[in-house]
Amino acid sequence: MNVSTNMAALQVTGAQVAQPGAAAPDAPNSAIKEFEAMFLTQMVDEMLKQVEIGDFGGGQAEENWRFFLAEAFSREIVDQGGAGLSASLERALSAYSQTREME
Repeated sequence: MNVSTNMAALQVTGAQVAQPGAAAPDAPNSAIKEFEAMFLTQMVDEMLKQVEIGDFGGGQAEENWRFFLAEAFSREIVDQGGAGLSASLERALSAYSQTREME
């Protein structure tokens, strides 16, 4: 898949641009929310790496568990309205698609 095909899949109209915390009305919005969840997973995972585990834990199993915990936290954040990243992406993609239509 090329970049233009990817961008076409994520194009949204001005009416579709959601406010922070609004439910996703269609597939492009859900793809953007999925991106937000992936981004938040990486951020939360990095934050959890800084938490002192103490005498209990460590090793490969703890690292795997930490990632799944970060993913669960991130999904919950997105389900409760997100961090506002998806709304910003939707506005940017909408502006991009409008300029592309003008060309």
